[in-house]
Amino acid sequence: MSSIKGDSIRIAREYLDSLVVEGRIIGSVHPDTRTTLLGQEVSTPIMTAALSHLKRGMADFARGAGDAGALCQIGMGDNAQLGEVLATGAKVIKIIKPYADQEEIFSRLRFAEEHGAAAVGMDVEHAVNADDDADSVVVGYQMKLPTLEELKGYIAATKLPFLIKGAFSVQDAVRAQEIGCAGVILSHHNGLLRWAAPNVSLLPDIRRAVGKDFLLIIDGGIEDGFDAFKALALGADAVSVGKALMQPYDEKGAAGVTEVLTAMTNQLKAMMLRTGSPDVWHIDPGVIHEAPWLR
Repeated sequence: MSSIKGDSIRIAREYLDSLVVEGRIIGSVHPDTRTTLLGQEVSTPIMTAALSHLKRGMADFARGAGDAGALCQIGMGDNAQLGEVLATGAKVIKIIKPYADQEEIFSRLRFAEEHGAAAVGMDVEHAVNADDDADSVVVGYQMKLPTLEELKGYIAATKLPFLIKGAFSVQDAVRAQEIGCAGVILSHHNGLLRWAAPNVSLLPDIRRAVGKDFLLIIDGGIEDGFDAFKALALGADAVSVGKALMQPYDEKGAAGVTEVLTAMTNQLKAMMLRTGSPDVWHIDPGVIHEAPWLR
């Protein structure tokens, strides 16, 4: 089973590695990675993934992201934990599970809004098991695949920007836009969708379909700032990083998170400089080429 689970991850890695970049160094300037996401001014379009259950806790993890000037997503956890995270001053996106008990959802939406979260979201892809269509149980909590009307109700229940995590097509992105989402997080949740198309490969078509003002975040497969550059060039507004942060966080705490996000942002700057990209909003997708012989 583990080899099957890894197929989507392997496919995404091979696709990213098959994308090559042309240089445009003449007349280039030192780039600026600062941007505004969900109304929040940040130093980098590279944010944390929605992790949870980390050994050192989530507050220190968020502090590390904040010190890097990055947005922080957090996953499962109760309102008390979210309060600790928000008390760090970090700019936080709270991703809420699709609980079968709707009051679990509404409670978290209310708390996030009342205590200063930047945005909320729901990882709908975690509602069902990977190998059948049964609603999943996650860390003892029963999940339920939300209906379109239920999603509309969650979006209407908060003044915060609402994201759907798990969207994975033009159809999903357009539907999310139609029901009032601020954006989508293109994620297969570490391989829950078997044989998933590389999320970066879907970006150009999705961007054309939703326009420039709908937030697109790539989640999964981003290992460094060079990967981040490719995603941004093809239409992403931001990328999230999870696996690359876990060991540094375990070893160094907040400082480990800050170091990794800063290093990735510096790698992104190096690519922007060498492709004549003055800021993250002016990366020409024409610098990216597919090299199928590398696959």
